[in-house]
Amino acid sequence: MEVVCPIDTQFAHQISFLLEPPSPLQVQEYFDELITSKQCDGIQVKPTNNYGKGVYADMDFEEGGLVLKDQMLVGMQHSSNKIDCLVCGCCFCFIGSTEIQIGRKLFLQGLGSPKDVCFNEKLESLMHEKLELPYSKKFPLPGVINCPGGCKEVYYCSKSCAQTDWDFCHSLLCTGEGSSNKALSKFIQHANETNDIFLLAAKAISCTILKYRKLKAACDNETDKEKNHLSDLLGDHSFGLLLKAWNPLLMGYKRRWWDCVALPDDVDVSDEDSFRMQIRLLAFESLELLKAAILDEECLPLFSLEIYGHLIGMFELNNLDLVVASPVEDYFLYINDLPEAEKKEIDEITQPFLDALGEDYSACCQGTAFFPLQSCMNHSCCPNAKAFKRDEDRDGQATIIACKPIKKGEEVTISYIDEDLELEERQALLADYGFICKCPRCVNGEV
Repeated sequence: MEVVCPIDTQFAHQISFLLEPPSPLQVQEYFDELITSKQCDGIQVKPTNNYGKGVYADMDFEEGGLVLKDQMLVGMQHSSNKIDCLVCGCCFCFIGSTEIQIGRKLFLQGLGSPKDVCFNEKLESLMHEKLELPYSKKFPLPGVINCPGGCKEVYYCSKSCAQTDWDFCHSLLCTGEGSSNKALSKFIQHANETNDIFLLAAKAISCTILKYRKLKAACDNETDKEKNHLSDLLGDHSFGLLLKAWNPLLMGYKRRWWDCVALPDDVDVSDEDSFRMQIRLLAFESLELLKAAILDEECLPLFSLEIYGHLIGMFELNNLDLVVASPVEDYFLYINDLPEAEKKEIDEITQPFLDALGEDYSACCQGTAFFPLQSCMNHSCCPNAKAFKRDEDRDGQATIIACKPIKKGEEVTISYIDEDLELEERQALLADYGFICKCPRCVNGEV
């Protein structure tokens, strides 16, 4: 089935500008400003000889030293993980209380026993924080703040996070009262049933629309001198503002999703064309549902299949796993380390809940996110840095740690794959990223 998106033809000129790789000067100016605003001392983003841009040390880092804490541009918790963990929809820290985390998970997973009335009553008490577990106060969590729009899809750790997320993208994606609830629900359901990376693409498009509206409102109150050079060049002031709103996403390396997604092991090479056409069709189905929910006539180029496909491809190639450790694990480990006499008494209260949770008691928050600075880090099969959460890293920021000493001026590299694999396996996996690794280990043919 041929997939045709009229917006691709109607706005081909504008789409080409949105997808054109930024110039070295644009890259330098954007990342210099970003590093300054985020106070990410110790690194620089600069052009490289082989891979467009890279991250370089602006100071010496010792092994185990913190190289970067990078705040995500867009991120999300996997839909399937929302049963396991209640986290802030903005910063992804755990919220509520140890009691809420345990009670909610057991309730949603139906792990209570219909025959055990006493346990079920305790479970309900946990859910409503009427039962306090011993020592749970040693593991305090921020309270639960509802979405400003009243939806039940997302919760927050503070009014500040709620407002930030609302202003950033959620005001367009909220399924609360007064929204295009039915259309949004269809889009979300489709994403949950197929690939929840569509939800991340929707966030990216929504944040661009909202940023465009703010820029337009500000310019409506200014004189024509505020029109930028590209606006004059294109003869379209509104598109110049849209391009400016798109700027953070412009900086990410992109390929069409259906071109760059790895061929699954169960798909024969002879069926590759058919597989990639199916992926393209899946993206088109998702896009049509998103258009029905949040289409903005002034931002039509954002709803082209080319833009949607490149956005998802950018996430496919550049995203980092979003992982936040569970305080529930900390709680039960603390109970387990109590003196034996005290532990025996407390186990009578806590052990039934631990038994009901089973081996999955320590489930962490899991998701995916695009981090603007981390995504600039190039691959090496002998990297000098890695993504690694320390005990104190309890939110969704990316934490990059030096795994060997890094000298000032040296490029900071990470591994996109399992670097312990043999050469042929590494090269095969890296082919999906569109490059041949030229790190010392690969050049020398080391396994």
